[in-house]
Amino acid sequence: MTTATLPWFARHEARLAWREWLWWLNGKRHGLVRTLVIAAFALAGLHLIAGLTVRPLLAMGPDPDRESLLLLTAGIAMSWMLMLSQAMESVTRVLYARGDIELILSSPSSARSVFVLRLLGIAAGSTLMALVLIGPFVNMLAFGGGLRWLAGYGMLIAMGCSAAGLAITGTLVLFRLIGARRTRLAAQVIAAIVGGAIVIGLQVAAIMGHQGLERFAVLRTDAALAMAPALDSLAWWPARASTGSIEPLVALLAGAALLLAAAIAWASRQLAGHVIMTAGQTARSSQTQTKLARFQALSAVGALRAKELTLLARDPWLMSQTLMQVLYLIPPALLLWQGFGEGTDPAPLIVPVLVMAAGQLAGGLAWLAISGEDAPDLIATAPIAPRTVMRAKIEAVLIAVAMPMAPLLAATALLSPFAAVMGAVGVLASAGAATAIQLFFRTTARRSAFRRRQTASRVATFSEAFSSIAWAAAAALAASGHVLAVIPAGIALIVLGIARALAPSRG
Repeated sequence: MTTATLPWFARHEARLAWREWLWWLNGKRHGLVRTLVIAAFALAGLHLIAGLTVRPLLAMGPDPDRESLLLLTAGIAMSWMLMLSQAMESVTRVLYARGDIELILSSPSSARSVFVLRLLGIAAGSTLMALVLIGPFVNMLAFGGGLRWLAGYGMLIAMGCSAAGLAITGTLVLFRLIGARRTRLAAQVIAAIVGGAIVIGLQVAAIMGHQGLERFAVLRTDAALAMAPALDSLAWWPARASTGSIEPLVALLAGAALLLAAAIAWASRQLAGHVIMTAGQTARSSQTQTKLARFQALSAVGALRAKELTLLARDPWLMSQTLMQVLYLIPPALLLWQGFGEGTDPAPLIVPVLVMAAGQLAGGLAWLAISGEDAPDLIATAPIAPRTVMRAKIEAVLIAVAMPMAPLLAATALLSPFAAVMGAVGVLASAGAATAIQLFFRTTARRSAFRRRQTASRVATFSEAFSSIAWAAAAALAASGHVLAVIPAGIALIVLGIARALAPSRG
C-alpha cells in the first residue's frame, strides 16, 4: 500500500467540494444533468435580478462622481462581508466538522501539505461562490455599460482571496484567545454578525435619517456625501478597480494574494496542534458535563421540551443560521423606538417583518426538532406516545420563536395595541404554518445536515417561503385596519393545503 500523494489529496478535496455543490443544488451526491438544469435556471434568474438592480450604475463613466463611487463601494463592501462570513464558517467546518483530520495526522503523508490544500480550497470556494452569485451583476453591467465592467471579475477574485485570508487568520486568533471549545460557537456568531453588519448598519442609518428601511437611501444624502473621502482617495480603489482601472485592480489582486499566502503559511503550521486541542477539549467538556448533570422531576412532555430547548441552545451550527434572522429584527425595533418619540405608527412596516422572521425562524427550528433528531430510534422505543413526543417538539419550537418576538410585540402594543394583537396572531400563524410544513415533509436526518435542509424537499422550501410572505402581507393589512387582509390569509391557507396534498403519504 503506497502513501497518498499530494495530487491524490487534491483530487480527493475536489471530489468532496463537488459533492458539496451537488448537495447544495439538488440534495443529492449525483445527478449532473439535474444539477446543470437547476444551475441554468438559477443563473437566468440572477441575471434577471441583476439587470433590474444595476440600472443606477450604468450611467457611470470612466471618471465617476462621488455619489456613484459611494454606492458602488457600499455594494462591494456588502458582498465582501458576506464572503468573509461564508469563509469563516468554512474554516470552522475544517476544524470541527470533518471526520478525517485525525486520520490525516496519523498518516505518513505531510499533514501540513494537506492543510494547505484545504485552506486553498476555502479560498477557491469563497471566490467561486462570489463568481457565481455576483458574476451575473458584472455581466449585466458589461452588457449595458461597456466591457470595462468585466474588470469586476478580477475584483471578485481579490475579494475572495482577502476574505479567505482574513477568515483563516481571525479564526486561529480566536482559537488562541478563547480556546478550542469556545471558538466553535464564537466563530459562528461572529460569522452571522459580519454577514449582516453592513446591511443592518445601512438600514439603521436610514431609519435614523428618516429614510425608512431603504438601505441605500442614506448614501444619497448630503451628509453622507460630505463625509465621503476625496475623489483621489485610496478608499475608492475597489470601486475604481471594478470599473476597469488597471492600477488599483493590480494592486488589490497582489495585496489579496499576499494576505492569503501569509495566512495559509502561518495556519498550516498551527492547524495540527489546534485540531488535537479541539479533540481534547471536546472530550474533557463531555466528561465535565456528565459529572455536573442533575436530574429534575419533570413530566414526560416537560422533559422532552427541556431536551429540545437544550439542544437548540447548544447547537453552534444553528447560530449562524438563526442569529442572522434575529439580527434583522434590529431595524424594526429601532423604528419602534423612533416612533415613540414622534408619535407615529410604524406598525405597517414592523408587523410584516416580524411575521416573516417568525416563519423563517420556526422553519429552521422545526426542521432541527422534527427531522434533525440524532436519536430517532431511542425516541421511538421510549415508553411515551408519538403524539406526546411531537407535541413537546412543537412547543419547544414555538417557545424558541416567541422569545425574540415577545419584546418587540410588547413594544408595538405601547404604540398600537390593535397592531400588536394582529402581529401576534400573524407571528403565531406564520410559525405554526412553517412548523406544520416541516411536519408534512419530515424526514430522518442528522442535525449536522441543517445547512442542506432546503435541498430535502423543494416543495417544502417554497411552501414555507410563500406561506411566510402571505401571512406577513395579511398581518400588515390587518394591522392597518384593512379587511383585504383575508385575501393573503386565504392564500396562506391554500399554500398550506397544497403542501399537505403534495406531502409524501405516511400510511
